[in-house]
Amino acid sequence: MSTSASTPGQASGRDAGKSGRNLLKAVPGVLISLFFLWYTFKGISYEEMRGLRLAHPVWILGVLGFTLAGYTLRCVRWTTMMRPTGARFSACARVLMVSLAANNILPLRIGDIMRVFTYADDLGASPSVILSTVILEKLLDIFTLVVLFAATMSSIATHRLHVIVYVSLAVSALGLLVLLLGARALQPHVSRLFQRYGKNPKLAKAEHWVMLALDAVARIGIAGSLLLLAQSAVIWFCEGMIYLASINLVGIRGDHVSAWLAVSFANLSYLIPSSPGSIGPFELAVKTALVSHGAAAPQAAVFSLALHVWLLVSITGAGGVIFLVHRIRTHNHRPLLEEIETLPAEMP
Repeated sequence: MSTSASTPGQASGRDAGKSGRNLLKAVPGVLISLFFLWYTFKGISYEEMRGLRLAHPVWILGVLGFTLAGYTLRCVRWTTMMRPTGARFSACARVLMVSLAANNILPLRIGDIMRVFTYADDLGASPSVILSTVILEKLLDIFTLVVLFAATMSSIATHRLHVIVYVSLAVSALGLLVLLLGARALQPHVSRLFQRYGKNPKLAKAEHWVMLALDAVARIGIAGSLLLLAQSAVIWFCEGMIYLASINLVGIRGDHVSAWLAVSFANLSYLIPSSPGSIGPFELAVKTALVSHGAAAPQAAVFSLALHVWLLVSITGAGGVIFLVHRIRTHNHRPLLEEIETLPAEMP
């Protein structure tokens, strides 16, 4: 008689094989990050790296204050999105900060997946509803970054690139306004449009995500959607002020545009596949933006690394502390890696 039960040795072998495959998946991202770091710092001597100094220490208060304000407002914005579910600010803030910390240290945006699945019970909402708010959050951030990118690229772009940037901005703005103001009316039309092209699995997933975003906007309403747009603008203003305060802190030469160009470049660099936290692409993006506005390359390179370390340590540290405090309060002793292994490999 045959049996389907596996022995402990077989189970451990499968676990080891799975861990090995997961490790191999992370290797390309690490190699990409190493290449970008090498390219950012090539030709810069150790003595040049040591040249970065705190020129105006009072700006430390600006870095701390705008970091706190920006991420507090992110928690407020997500609470606004989750308001129809009855989720409280304390739960939303905890889950969001933990997910941001996880995104910084774990591959494949696992923090976002944890927000949707692991913490659904904590938020009192279904995974599909949470996913709809995550999609809307990303759309708002991308639109705000496109606006910032278009506004700052004019300082270094050619005439032809100006046209492309402003056309892209106009299309993005029109699309976002239609989404915010007419989400409920759009739902049946979008559904019919997707059905016209058959039952392709990729199209079905795209339809699912689009309909989730439309449903999230429809539940919030027009006034709530405009509030979200205003909150997004303030959030990214605070992000820009972190960069500006940091630049003034170390006295890097530049103009009033360089910090905002660095914000748009740095955050768009997260679209490049690399290690968690976009280590490497972030540094090159910030350096490129600052050098294009008169900063010295060695200073800009070291500054980009120091700024990235601050952002990673502050957000990951805050999320990690919140995570540990909550686990202690709820007497949760389940290993974190065990929770992660139960998550789906990708968003539904």
